[in-house]
Amino acid sequence: MPDTADADYGVARFLAIEHVDSPTLTPEGRLLFLADTSGTPQVWTADEPGAWPTRLTPHEERVSALAASPADESFVYAMDRGSDERDQLIRYDLATGIERPLTDDPESKHAWGAWGPDGDRIAYTANREADGRFDVFVQEVGGPDARAGDPERVFEGPGGWLNVAAFGPEGRRLVLTKAHSSYDEDLSVLDLDSGDTRTLSDDSEATYSHLHFDGEGGLICVTNRDSDTAYVGRVSLDSGAVTPVAGDDEGSGEPGTEAWDVDALAFDRDAGRLAYAVNEGGYSSLHAGTLAGDADGPELRPVETPAVDGIVQGLTFGPDAERLAYTHTSPTEPYGVRTVAFGGGDGGVAADGTGGETNWTPVGRNGLPDTAFHAPKTVHYETFDDREIPAYWTLPPGVDPADPDEQVPAIVDIHGGPEHQRRPWFYPTKQYFLNRGYAVLEPNVRGSSGYGKAYSHLDDVENRMDSVADVAAGVEWLHGHPAVDDDRIVAYGRSYGGFMVLAAITEYPDLWAAAVDFVGIADFTTFLENTGEWRRSHREAEYGSLSDDYEFLQSISPLSHIDEVRCPLFVQHGANDPRVPVGEAKQVADAVRERGVPVETLIFEDEGHHTTSRENLIEEFEAIADFLDEHV
Repeated sequence: MPDTADADYGVARFLAIEHVDSPTLTPEGRLLFLADTSGTPQVWTADEPGAWPTRLTPHEERVSALAASPADESFVYAMDRGSDERDQLIRYDLATGIERPLTDDPESKHAWGAWGPDGDRIAYTANREADGRFDVFVQEVGGPDARAGDPERVFEGPGGWLNVAAFGPEGRRLVLTKAHSSYDEDLSVLDLDSGDTRTLSDDSEATYSHLHFDGEGGLICVTNRDSDTAYVGRVSLDSGAVTPVAGDDEGSGEPGTEAWDVDALAFDRDAGRLAYAVNEGGYSSLHAGTLAGDADGPELRPVETPAVDGIVQGLTFGPDAERLAYTHTSPTEPYGVRTVAFGGGDGGVAADGTGGETNWTPVGRNGLPDTAFHAPKTVHYETFDDREIPAYWTLPPGVDPADPDEQVPAIVDIHGGPEHQRRPWFYPTKQYFLNRGYAVLEPNVRGSSGYGKAYSHLDDVENRMDSVADVAAGVEWLHGHPAVDDDRIVAYGRSYGGFMVLAAITEYPDLWAAAVDFVGIADFTTFLENTGEWRRSHREAEYGSLSDDYEFLQSISPLSHIDEVRCPLFVQHGANDPRVPVGEAKQVADAVRERGVPVETLIFEDEGHHTTSRENLIEEFEAIADFLDEHV
């Protein structure tokens, strides 16, 4: 087996590995998906498993959402400009290849919602009339030869983020979700004839996602109402009461327990078929069945499903629910689309070989050998209050942990969110740094999702810095690992993870050899003052409010403690970032530079919160690699 420990493949080689996701199936069973083959995500299709795919959308800007019509061979997709997240909606006719804009308001954000049951209308939310308020719009989409109708505002939102979650099967109702925080949502139904809304959620903290009308007076969804972890439930349209259907667990999701979140769901009302995925410590298990019983006691009769080696997301059924498509990835397997065909007498995977999992879009690895890709181990380390923090730990190739003379540098890669979870997805840049000789620790510190609501709340407001202490505890764990060079440890993170990087190098300055901050928060007060108006209240629920917690927010802001920074700092940002404005990068870089600490900045004028073009990504990570080579 070839040894890649000293191989230098270059970051462009890893970044050119295609990312394929977001499958959707047309009424004729045609599979559509997003792929970044051309350098940015565009809509593609493939007629057969492994067939040469056909690109459908011709743009250089990224496509961020994709949904096939339920009635004809067309789809709607969303696209922004310069990664500014102000998505516009476009309809594409598969028969003619004609695409027609549905919206043309580049100053507004249009959030995809749902198709009407007859395929003649769509519903979505947009902040067209007030930046801080999302309203609900319904719009005729027209045909290939007909002009689309104008957006019709059917509901004025209460302010902040609002989402269309489902269109009723009769075309007269919409399901809406209004997020107050990441774990607190209102669920309501809008009557399009009267304009009235009826609230289905209660006063308890809960979330509702993947919503589907079941045809029996209820909504099938993923929720965590009255539970620490999320499950498949049925919400009564009459009373709002929730009945568990599958995946429910009365236990806590705290790390170390066996209670897990359901995090993906597909449901076909006509067939009564349901499929869902459970997040078991970051890895997925796939389940399916047929929904039986009456409205008072829905019961899922399970059917056979294939074992999953990795993570599945974006479950969606095709015509008659005979085929399930989803995105699949694993630590060493790039993102691609797979399908499962259902058959046999019990409706499960066919035993005659006609069913089972099919890798529809096998993604190559640009000639890189298997030995260039490395899977992590799941580890747990103890933190200051005796909690066990889960993390993924990966050593670079060729390292013998028992050899004290073979110590390597380590990157502590902290996820964003904070209500987010690092999972063992395929990360081409992680594989790149592993092949450059860096070990990687990816902790899910308190505040992370995937381990229940209680764990996610452990870092709220006044407990913010406890999560930073969890990062420091991870470094102490690294100090006890014989393969790690204690003097060459790097803090590395994006978005909220960027804040965690800046907080870690100001609160624990002696632990770090260097730091890499992507689009991070330097000062919570300036961040909240300048972030998109529509998301401010949502973020204040997590961090604290400008009106009530101003002094506290200043006290935990890295910029208030910038004199403590000792290590060289790399700062990356996008000028079009609507979430964490680019001023956060500029002020922290200037402050560190004034103190004589080495700082390197990279700000893209044509990017936002995420770097989306491959050309920019290559420049970004080549610069980071050079920075780390110099300072670590």
